[in-house]
Amino acid sequence: MDIRYKDILDNLYDGVYFVDTDRKITYWNKAAERITGYAAEEVIGSHCSDNILVHVDARGIQLCLSNCPLADSIKDGAQREAEVFLHHKNGARIPVKVRISPLRDTAGNIIGAVELFADNSSMLAVRERLKELEYFSLIDPLTRVANRRAIEMYLHQQLEEIKRYRFRFGLLFFDIDDFKEVNDHYGHQVGDEVLSMVASTVVSNIRPFDICGRWGGEEFICILRNIDGCGTVELGNRLRMLVERSFISVEDMPISVTISVGATQLSALDTMATAIHRADMLLYKSKQQGKNRVVADCCAQPTTQTAS
Repeated sequence: MDIRYKDILDNLYDGVYFVDTDRKITYWNKAAERITGYAAEEVIGSHCSDNILVHVDARGIQLCLSNCPLADSIKDGAQREAEVFLHHKNGARIPVKVRISPLRDTAGNIIGAVELFADNSSMLAVRERLKELEYFSLIDPLTRVANRRAIEMYLHQQLEEIKRYRFRFGLLFFDIDDFKEVNDHYGHQVGDEVLSMVASTVVSNIRPFDICGRWGGEEFICILRNIDGCGTVELGNRLRMLVERSFISVEDMPISVTISVGATQLSALDTMATAIHRADMLLYKSKQQGKNRVVADCCAQPTTQTAS
C-alpha cells in the first residue's frame, strides 16, 4: 500500500480493514485496533471468522458462516451497509455500523473488499458516567460498572420519579448461569474475565440513559428508563443473546456463558425491596425453566428466545 494512503487510513476515526477474495485480512488500521482491541499484527494474515470479529446480527446469527456482507460484496460487486455486533478482544459484543465496498484491480476485477466500521454504542456517555461514579466511589473495581451502592441510589431516585411524574421504568435482574462451574474448572482469574466480559457486553448495548451495575457475585441489575413492559423484555432478550454470543479465549479454546434474566416494570407502589424481590423471583423462575432465558411479568409476548 502507498505510504501516503496508509497514513490517511491510519488517521481515520472509523475502523478500516481490507480482505482478499478468501476474506483473509490484509490491512488493519489504528482505529480498528482501538475499537476491537486487536493489534494489526494479531489479525493480518488471519480470516475475519478466525475467532476475531465473528460478526453476529441482531438475532445472534454468525454472519461469517452465512449471509456474510463481505462475501456477498466480493461475489456481486455491490456496496452494503449493516448494523452488527463484533467480538472485542476482551470477549464482549460491541455494536458497530459497517459499510462494505468491493476492491477492484485496474482491469475492474474484484480482488477483495474493504470494510469501514464505527462504534455504534453509547460508550461516550458510558465513559462520562464512569468518571462521575469513580469520583463518588460507586464503581465495581473488577467489572468497571456501577456497584451495588450506586444501583441502590439510582433505583431509589427512579422510584421517586415514578411517584412524582409517572415515568416508566423497567428492571432487569440477571446472573451468569453455572458460574461456579467456570470458576471450579478454569480458576478464578478466568472467572473474573468472564464477569468483565458479561458486564462490558451489557453496558455496550444498553441505551445512554440506562444503567447497569453489579449487584454482587455474578448478579447484575439494569434499570431502564422510559420503557414499557414489552420493551423491557425485548431489551432483556437482546442482552441475553449477545452475552450468549460473547466469548473469551483460554489456550485457544472459546469460553462462553449464558445468563438467566428476570424482567419487571417498576410501579408507584414499589419500594426498593419489593422491586428487587419481584425481579429476583422472576430470575429464579428463569433458572427453574432451563436457564438462558428471560422470564417477565410485564409483557404478554413470549419471554424466551434462543439464538440459532
